[in-house]
Amino acid sequence: MSEPELLLDSNIRLWVVLPIVFITFFVGMIRHYVSILLQSDKRLTQEQVSDSQVLIRSRVLRENGKYIPKQSFLTRKYYFNNPEDGFFKKTKRKVVPPSPMTDPTMLTDMMKGNVTNVLPMILIGGWINMTFSGFVTTKVPFPLTLRFKPMLQQGIELLTLDASWVSSASWYFLNVFGLRSIYTLILGQDNAADQSRVMQEQMTGAAMAMPADTNKAFKTEWEALELTDHQWALEDVEDELMAKDLHFEGMFKEELQTSIF
Repeated sequence: MSEPELLLDSNIRLWVVLPIVFITFFVGMIRHYVSILLQSDKRLTQEQVSDSQVLIRSRVLRENGKYIPKQSFLTRKYYFNNPEDGFFKKTKRKVVPPSPMTDPTMLTDMMKGNVTNVLPMILIGGWINMTFSGFVTTKVPFPLTLRFKPMLQQGIELLTLDASWVSSASWYFLNVFGLRSIYTLILGQDNAADQSRVMQEQMTGAAMAMPADTNKAFKTEWEALELTDHQWALEDVEDELMAKDLHFEGMFKEELQTSIF
């Protein structure tokens, strides 16, 4: 014999389910803009800017070197790839991994991340758990095993209640991790409102990513430039230009008529 189905009061939808959705959504929006206000600009050193410009120059030479004479191309290539004193050969940068204990900027960024991400989640979660505790909000549209009861029924200790029912506290956490698509649609891909993405970055260490190794970038660019040969794209441009009928006569007639009228 099947158990009788629960019938939830419609006021639960109006005063529990929807308020939790709106509160979670607007807290994420506020978190996004507060993170933008507290975000500190990453300062680049003169050496980093210079290295990035050198890599850009080398890439432009590989892509557009066919439009300059061969001697000019080889001169620029020699500057970068000379085996003895070429820029990519002689330049060695010292890569120092950042340490949060010695870098005050990194410590400040960590504190800002805790203020904008961890603290609101604890405060709002505690307030929702205190205000809306004890409510059954909705039901998952598929059967679940009893192992899901601690996750979906936080704050409700009913052994006979089906595991598919969701409590108010669990409904809040489902919204925290389930509004990612809405935030992406409104705020874009890289936003600070997505709490699940921020937590994932903190767990995987992406927030403290190591800086790029400039020496490896120089080596990769040296290999790419070494394999690039000069193919003169403007070799027969004079003959092709002279062979074309430019129709200057018709153009001059149109200009003359325009000036007359």
